[in-house]
Parts: sequence; structure tokens; C-alpha cells
Amino acid sequence: MKVDKPWGRFEQYTHNLPSTVKVITVAPGGTLSRQYHHMRDELWVVLDPGARVELDEKVITPDASEKLYIPRGTVHRLSAVGDADVRVLEISFGEFDEDDIVRLEDVYGRVDP
Repeated sequence: MKVDKPWGRFEQYTHNLPSTVKVITVAPGGTLSRQYHHMRDELWVVLDPGARVELDEKVITPDASEKLYIPRGTVHRLSAVGDADVRVLEISFGEFDEDDIVRLEDVYGRVDP
């Protein structure tokens, strides 16, 4: 939700809802697991150029400040292409638990059985 003010505006992402907020930093050439979640939806706000995002079968290269909504059950992956770190602000809605990650593919050998 965007709220205009005389001095500019603010964007409100949560209001009295259970949520978890974190900033993910991916090193150049790094990639997260191809994964999905059962118990949470995610909103990603891309903070830096160089992000590569897989959403189900679609691959996109969002611009800095672009927002991506990832409903629970959606297979997704974040990678950093280029020579700089890529940061994404992640807001998770619902029950947050790192054990809710179902890894389908992982370059670091962390695939779930």
C-alpha cells in the first residue's frame, strides 16, 4: 500500500500481520536453492541490479526497486549475476520457519530427500 504525504510517500507492506523481514545478500555468482514453502508467502523487493529470479518455469531479471510476490507453493530461486552483491528485502507472510524450505535443487548439496 502506498500512502502519499505532503513530503512524499511511504510504502506499507504489513499492518498488524505476522511477518518476518530480512535482507538476503547473494555474492556474485551465488545462487539460492530452487525451493518452495508450504506455510508462507514472500514479497521480495530487489535492492540492487544483477538479480536473476526463477519463478516456476519463468526466468526474469528484475530491476532494482522491482517487487515480486511469491505465493506459497511457488518454486523459486534467486541468483546474483555480474560482479557485485545482490540484495533483496524479503518479507514473509505466515508461519516463518527455516524448516519450511523444500529444496528441489541446490548447488551446495542441500537437496531434500
